[in-house]
Amino acid sequence: MIGVFGSGSWATAVAKIVLEHPDTTINWWIREPEIIEGIKETGHNPIYLSEVYFDTKQINFSNDISEVIKKSDDLLFVVPSAFLDDSLQGISPEMLKGKNIHSAIKGVVLQTNQIVADYFHDKFDVDYDRISIISGPSHAEETAQQKLTYLTVASQNNELANYVAEFIQCRYVKTVVSDDIHGIEYAAVLKNIYALAAGICKGLGYGDNLFAVLISNAMQEMDVFINELHPMDYRQLERFPYLGDLLVTAYSQHSRNRTFGAMIGFGYSVKGAQLEMKMIAEGYYATKCIEKIREKLGIGMPIVEATYKILYEGLSARRVMGELLKNLK
Repeated sequence: MIGVFGSGSWATAVAKIVLEHPDTTINWWIREPEIIEGIKETGHNPIYLSEVYFDTKQINFSNDISEVIKKSDDLLFVVPSAFLDDSLQGISPEMLKGKNIHSAIKGVVLQTNQIVADYFHDKFDVDYDRISIISGPSHAEETAQQKLTYLTVASQNNELANYVAEFIQCRYVKTVVSDDIHGIEYAAVLKNIYALAAGICKGLGYGDNLFAVLISNAMQEMDVFINELHPMDYRQLERFPYLGDLLVTAYSQHSRNRTFGAMIGFGYSVKGAQLEMKMIAEGYYATKCIEKIREKLGIGMPIVEATYKILYEGLSARRVMGELLKNLK
């Protein structure tokens, strides 16, 4: 039995993907009772992706996370990374023993400054062979419209990766597998920062010509950072879990990170942009986490550094980006 955790846009889309398989039932943990009641009554999430229809006979709802963990063999987490640790308060390593952990989260766990795979391994003693990462260029809005999407399932356990790839593949979702869990997770974290930086440039009035140069430089930074942390001879960053995810997040109108950045470029304060969006922009939190790691390792990452100065040091976006853009290569 598969347990799905989360009720936002991407969690709603992921639940729908899993339920595309005939005769499939899921245990769905949703924190907010009003969302559970809304789906039960109408078949639609009343807050996120309300156009997606669910056959509620396929779903066992609960707002008790321990109950869903207990009743599920495969645990599929799709909560914002900023809330993952809080959501798992009271959950012990013993409760996750023998469970497979699958993450469709694209962010860093704030409390430990870790990607999700390392967080579950270190805090809950989950073996990497029981962990998979689901990633790729995938906006929830397009998935909800059943537009063709490619996802990568990464795990050190090839059998587990193929198993997950099978249960998330459907008519409009195609899957490939990989063993690069760290590279793909860090790429998913970094692309949110770079999309945020692209949004700031958009808000400041720069155009597509500049964006192409910015994203090319972002890809260089990503290459240096990932290969410093987790070297791999055969990693191909030009493939869609890395470059593809970066491109769609930096350029798409659906990108909340790009939108958040644009608001900063337009002159919103961080708090003002957060209140206006009413959604989580993972890049905001990722910027602080990656800056800590970058500084500790002594890696030069000008785009990350500039974004951090704007978001966390309150420096002028126009001045900081102006200096950055003089030195792109």
